[in-house]
Amino acid sequence: MDTNDSFMALPRLAGRLTADLITNAPQGLNVCSEYELDLRGHKIGVIENLGATHDQFDSLDLSGNEIVKLEGFPRLNRLHTLTLCNNRLVRIGVTLESTVPNLKCLNLTNNRIASFGDIDALAGLKKLTHVSFLGNPVSKREDYRGYVAHQLPHVICLDFSRIKKADRDAAGKKFGGEHGSSNLKKALAKSNTYVPGVVEHPVDSTMEPEAAPTTAPTPAQMLALKAAIANAATLEEVSRLERALTTGQMPSDLIL
Repeated sequence: MDTNDSFMALPRLAGRLTADLITNAPQGLNVCSEYELDLRGHKIGVIENLGATHDQFDSLDLSGNEIVKLEGFPRLNRLHTLTLCNNRLVRIGVTLESTVPNLKCLNLTNNRIASFGDIDALAGLKKLTHVSFLGNPVSKREDYRGYVAHQLPHVICLDFSRIKKADRDAAGKKFGGEHGSSNLKKALAKSNTYVPGVVEHPVDSTMEPEAAPTTAPTPAQMLALKAAIANAATLEEVSRLERALTTGQMPSDLIL
């Protein structure tokens, strides 16, 4: 049995980011000449065990997995590019500034982030210059680009488009000055409420037509559901809560 056959015969935990998976994943220079670890498409649900990288990579690609929360990193001083396209992210952790302090590029295209509060979670990453929220509900929010420009002044490129001086000036006019704090609070609160036409979680294609949403969840229900999703321990639980979020049919065990 050759080395590759021996590796394929090892027991694997589906959906887990194990030390064995990290050790045996493809690695090498990407198109930007960064030393990258390729962890795409493994149905990974939780970021964990990245201490096994020994902080040897400039870039991590975790695209095409099922990650719900952006957290769980050890201290990775070398990491400056992080790609998580096409996951199930609904929350950004508040500890990134202490775990990945030198992060420069963050690509979160096609996820489920909906609140401006998750943009605020990136404020401590002072070296962050390039961010993408394309395909996330938050990018459809009113004042989205201005909010990012004001709250993340170090970011120069948003959704693959350079933030212009006019964007900064408009953001400063609305979110700075005498009424800026009040406008920020209003924008944040509004981003935490249901907005018709902004689909925060795709409807399950297996649902019967009569199960389609008829009424929007109340603000209290929205907050409770989002909190429950952020704290869910399994992908099955996340799926159940997401269906409730899209259909408006609240789980009987939901605590408001």
